[in-house]
Amino acid sequence: MVHVAIMKKSWELVPKILSGEKTIESRWYKTKRAPWGKIFLGDTVYFKNSGEPVTVCATVSQVKEFKSLTFKSIKGILEQYGKKDGISPEKIPEFVKLFAGKKYCLLIYLKDPHQIKPFEILKKGFGMMSAWITTEKIASLRSQ
Repeated sequence: MVHVAIMKKSWELVPKILSGEKTIESRWYKTKRAPWGKIFLGDTVYFKNSGEPVTVCATVSQVKEFKSLTFKSIKGILEQYGKKDGISPEKIPEFVKLFAGKKYCLLIYLKDPHQIKPFEILKKGFGMMSAWITTEKIASLRSQ
């Protein structure tokens, strides 16, 4: 499968993926949502900042799923994996509060991140607020 992760631009995570500083992409949810159960070793993830074209892609090297999260388990996940997720240690308490109440966490390990020729996508049918899109072929999302 192929995935498009839409990132919050203000968090400046796409450059961290490209530089190798961020080797895990995490997704936190109250309910099971894409890519939960839909992302696997060897899949490709394309990254774009909200409102911008896709500019980076990477390969999935591992996926970890956590469920039935509590405040304590959220804190533990962030303390153990936060640095690889691009979160500096002093920001951990802020993210613990941000993710409080989430029940599911996906950790998507990334390898071989590289810049690609930018392209726009069409989110029709996925919902304008979608932050993650899963499809069989990236060509089906490319705008013409």
